[in-house]
Amino acid sequence: MNLLQEQTRRHFFRNCGVGIGKIALASLLAESTLGSAAAAETASPFAPKPTHFPAKAKRVIYLFMAGAPSQLDMFDYKPKLAEMEGKPIPPSVIAGQRYAFIQPDAAVLGPRFKFAKHGECGAEISDTQPHLAKVVDELAIVRSCYTDHFNHAPAQLFCNTGNGVPGRPSMGSWLSYGLGSEAHDLPSFVVLKSGGSLSGGAAMWNAGFLPSVHQGVPFRGQGDPILHVSNPPGYDDKAQRASLDLIRELNGQRLDYVGDPEIRTRMEAYEMAFRMQSRAPELMDFSQETKETLDLYGADPSDNGKSFANNCLLARRLAQRGVRFIQVYQADWDHHSDVEGGVRSQCRKTDQAAAALIADLRRCGMLDDTLVIWGGEFGRTPMVESSAALGRSQGRDHHPQAFTMWLAGGGIKPGFSYGATDELGFNVVENKVHVHDMQATALHCLGIDHTKLTFRHRGLNFKLTGVEEHHPVLDLIS
Repeated sequence: MNLLQEQTRRHFFRNCGVGIGKIALASLLAESTLGSAAAAETASPFAPKPTHFPAKAKRVIYLFMAGAPSQLDMFDYKPKLAEMEGKPIPPSVIAGQRYAFIQPDAAVLGPRFKFAKHGECGAEISDTQPHLAKVVDELAIVRSCYTDHFNHAPAQLFCNTGNGVPGRPSMGSWLSYGLGSEAHDLPSFVVLKSGGSLSGGAAMWNAGFLPSVHQGVPFRGQGDPILHVSNPPGYDDKAQRASLDLIRELNGQRLDYVGDPEIRTRMEAYEMAFRMQSRAPELMDFSQETKETLDLYGADPSDNGKSFANNCLLARRLAQRGVRFIQVYQADWDHHSDVEGGVRSQCRKTDQAAAALIADLRRCGMLDDTLVIWGGEFGRTPMVESSAALGRSQGRDHHPQAFTMWLAGGGIKPGFSYGATDELGFNVVENKVHVHDMQATALHCLGIDHTKLTFRHRGLNFKLTGVEEHHPVLDLIS
């Protein structure tokens, strides 16, 4: 006979009563806890959330120049490079450095364009950007950025997600998760693309381990802005609503049973899609805009392909409708050959529209609470890839040690230049700004302490700005 068979009922309850009491109490507490959790789950994941401190910006428009613009030909004028053109770069400068294509006989390549000072602030930019020169007093130009990566895919991921490998939440997803949205019938995070392919791919706007409802939603340049947003022929809004109500009821039952938050995500996605069916066509209808506005951007309503100009105008329209984060990608900035022709071509596509966005936001009374960011994933070298290429292809290689970004609006100090590089534009010598510092600065403008915006995943508290110590650049904030 075993021990359990020898136990009487009275002995069992006497010996285990404390345990049973604990189980009962835990059950009651669990019901209370689960009740509050269930109530939290029923709230929309896009509901506006409080900030850590008063915010200067409500939303972000990030103009990401994929491929890495040449800061030396646009923003960071170095007369010394013109003096040394064709001469070998001093060995001490590149000793111990890693590059994608630089050869040992690399020669210095001087600026390919004329520079001049503009505006009351006297910021020096090249003649590739005549339109930006007109709004330069609205900008804070940061010439001292640097990054950890020297190849496009990891560097683009790093700028967009804070990490060089796929799988981390993007900046827009963090903001959607941390702040919610002011848009009832549009996504909180929208992605607009122009130019060629993006090395970082869709991982740059993915939600990673955050609830997938927070991932970026790409808008298309032709047809429906979002796939399947229109009903098929013969299927009207009434039938659509009835189907969604039934699906929501079934999903709700499943959510109550298993508690999987992704079911809530799916339910929200269905409802958002239904609301967007009426909002999206109106959003994409540029006929509502005046000819003056279209000419300001250089936008073409009949353009079936999504141009950067159209995207910038669409970004303003999205911002007006409460979208929290609008990511505008312009590809094709990777100029390993003919950097002069490449930069000029890209600036023809982007300069007018980027400047128009600043001017238009100001005209609409939105610039003060809209943070605009412009920049690529790294910079370009002050030398060609090899001396044999000098005078022939004249391209610049990848350069993570120094590049330029600019910001405007959203609490940023206007007409301000920050940081400096050495006389060759090779290394930052004043006010270094890491990519994580720039991300922390953007979050600060939105009222977020970057160290407190975290998500528990696999036993760790993750954040956009990584585990190293980084800080917002308070000198940039007005």
